[in-house]
Amino acid sequence: MTTDIAQVRADTRDRAPHPPPPVQCRFGRVLRPGAGRQHHAGPLAYLLLGFAALVSLFPLYWTMVAASTDNTRVSQTPPPFLPGPNLFTNLAKAWQDAAMGRAMVNSLIVAGVIALATVFFATLAGFAFAKLRFRGRNLLLMLVIGTMLVPPQLGVVPLFMMMADLGWGQSLPSVIFPTLVSAVGVFFMRQYLKEALPDELIEAGRLDGAHSLRIFWSIVLPIARPPMAVLFMITFVHAWNDFFWPFIALDMTNPTVPVALTQLSAGYVRDQSVIMAGALLGTLPLLAMFLVFGRQIVGGIMQGAVKG
Repeated sequence: MTTDIAQVRADTRDRAPHPPPPVQCRFGRVLRPGAGRQHHAGPLAYLLLGFAALVSLFPLYWTMVAASTDNTRVSQTPPPFLPGPNLFTNLAKAWQDAAMGRAMVNSLIVAGVIALATVFFATLAGFAFAKLRFRGRNLLLMLVIGTMLVPPQLGVVPLFMMMADLGWGQSLPSVIFPTLVSAVGVFFMRQYLKEALPDELIEAGRLDGAHSLRIFWSIVLPIARPPMAVLFMITFVHAWNDFFWPFIALDMTNPTVPVALTQLSAGYVRDQSVIMAGALLGTLPLLAMFLVFGRQIVGGIMQGAVKG
């Protein structure tokens, strides 16, 4: 009888469902059972996210409302909260008065070149600081990080003199070349590649006879695509909205968008609706770029957030 009970218990254990075994992933990482399970948000989470979205979109909505009315209506109390009929009239006036066509082309050139150069050089330097071994690496990295502590206003006078000596005064190269790489970008890419790039891949490339540039092109760049997309977006937006140095280095005949917008407020009586229309024109290219590349940018941010 005892033997029959033991046999029944053994058969029951064999038929009982067993927990799934751990899953072996790349680079030796082991996922626990249930990892990757989707979690559904509750009503409170949707309410908070909706409120955050409304708060974030309100400045853009108010800019459109102010750009669609006249100067008298904008100055009233309480101000209008519904769009008016003068949007396209004010947009056309701002486009003509501020020479927005030339300014947008200049801003596109400046922001595009700066963003591409920053992504390339920051990724190259980040790979060197993260995975290459050379004398003085830590000292150079500390010097790069230390440049972030220096206010950019301190270098305006010597930078302006340098651009004048090079013959680049009042031209786009004077805005582009001083910002081809940033210390923030170098540190950002270094931190990502230090964790995301396995040393085994670099050693495998060395065994195959690849030099450092070939490893950078064939191994590092494919792995670094998510943070590169994020860095490109951040750098492009910063370069597009930069006002301080372009206002000093350029004149009103060859401006960028932020510099051109100052012409709309140069009169004795400022037309706030036209100024808002110009600000809306300067924002539209950034919104269009985010709509086109938003999926890749958000994907890069999320992949960097769950890395490790």
